[in-house]
Amino acid sequence: MGYKINQQLGDKIARERKKRGMTQEDLAARVKVQTATISNIERGETDTSIYTVYKIADAFKMHIKELFVFR
Repeated sequence: MGYKINQQLGDKIARERKKRGMTQEDLAARVKVQTATISNIERGETDTSIYTVYKIADAFKMHIKELFVFR
């Protein structure tokens, strides 16, 4: 079950990033993590901390709960 949530969250982050015209490098710089970290999150290959998800939401200027609405 964890993999599915990781994949859904990663897909959502990738969509939001692209919608804002940001590269993975741009997002990584704003969140203060390595580009590889963003890549791993977007591919659903890592269990990321809630703090990192919060920083990603903040970089997108959105509430963290919006990242967990999967449609």
